[in-house]
Amino acid sequence: MRVISGEHKGKPIKAVPGTMTRPTTDKVKEAIFNIIGPYFNGGIALDLYGGSGSLGIEALSRGMERVIFVDQQKKAVDVIKDNVKRCNYEEKVEVYRNEASRALKALVKRDIQFSCIFLDPPYAKQQLQRDLTFIALNQLLRHDGMIMVEHDHNVVLPNIIESLQCARTETYGDTTISIYNRIDT
Repeated sequence: MRVISGEHKGKPIKAVPGTMTRPTTDKVKEAIFNIIGPYFNGGIALDLYGGSGSLGIEALSRGMERVIFVDQQKKAVDVIKDNVKRCNYEEKVEVYRNEASRALKALVKRDIQFSCIFLDPPYAKQQLQRDLTFIALNQLLRHDGMIMVEHDHNVVLPNIIESLQCARTETYGDTTISIYNRIDT
């Protein structure tokens, strides 16, 4: 695995050891950022199922100002911290070991709105509709923000979830990327 573009283009990053975490392939990661970016002019991102931190680190390399990483596995949190250190991004990140729904509740209390939210949970444990509903109801996404959802190609998400609308869906092998934007009525 590596950083695809931006400030740290080509820099290798570690994957989480074992089979509990499924890393986003470089091909899919490049496709994601071609859809949502490809570059950013600041902003705050949330990488809710951080894994190796690959998506959040890519966002930082492409101009995101700050990233909050969350993962419930200790191994993943350790790898995220190591990868962040390799890229000298310690001052731009927060890394938390927590379960996703608990982390979202804590973020609501901090009154943060994100420019970009990455949802890439383990395929077997996906509760994407629950996460998207919570994000929408608690306005964790900025008006001009977007949510990137990576899921199994067999999972079909609704076009509209509360104040979120699916703007685009692309499939790469067994992986589907769904991009949600906030719609305000």
